[in-house]
Amino acid sequence: EPDDKVMAFICTQDLKDEDYINSHYVIMATKQGQVKKTSLEQYSRPRTNGINAITIKEDDELLEAKLTTGQSQVMLALKSGKAIRFEEAKTRPMGRNASGVRGIRLANDKDEVVGMVAIENPMEESVLVVSENGYGKRSFIDDPEDGEAVYRITNRGGKGVKTISITSKTGNLVAIKTVSDDDDLMIINKSGIAIRMAVADLRVMGRATQGVKLINLKGNDSIAAVAKVMKEDEDEIQDTDIESVTDENQTSNEDGTTLDNSEEENN
Repeated sequence: EPDDKVMAFICTQDLKDEDYINSHYVIMATKQGQVKKTSLEQYSRPRTNGINAITIKEDDELLEAKLTTGQSQVMLALKSGKAIRFEEAKTRPMGRNASGVRGIRLANDKDEVVGMVAIENPMEESVLVVSENGYGKRSFIDDPEDGEAVYRITNRGGKGVKTISITSKTGNLVAIKTVSDDDDLMIINKSGIAIRMAVADLRVMGRATQGVKLINLKGNDSIAAVAKVMKEDEDEIQDTDIESVTDENQTSNEDGTTLDNSEEENN
């Protein structure tokens, strides 16, 4: 359709490998909180004009798609600052034409899902969230010292728990990523300024805190995209996973950016 656009892509191995396609899944999330899990085998016979991947309900929109082994843990994050964590295995596979099931309950009519991550190693990965006004923080998924869940595992379809304290200063949540000390982070604002920082330089904070200022924004500027990139030479950036935030009424400016990760801010 004329107003269609690419929302997500995934990289796969040989779709003719039966063992591979029968042991992997595609899990999708929509802005209204629907999730759908489908066997990769269902997409192993692509057509030049595409095949239907999910039936989108009225006033909804596809947001993310991830390739999994079927044993991942899924986290969905809301604009209102809540996030839910559930076992992918408890979401049954569906056909390509299905619309999915509820993954998370929205806080209100203006709320929406802003991101989905698939967790493979909760003791080794951490969650990084970023708000539209440049605040962000890194939190454990499971505490590495005692193994206790920081984000408790629940059934899908719930309201979730607070992943960042949303205030007028922070603005709404715009991105969630799983990161490790081996990653770098790129943040791009809507006026075209980008910064790159080492994830290892961001100290781990409590789940329900407000975080720190990652990038200084001036005027009506706000965050446009957050990307996790491999730690490497500045002129060689690979495996970029951009999560765009659209805003038709954005006013741009040319202000620079600074970092301040030294102080945790709470409500």
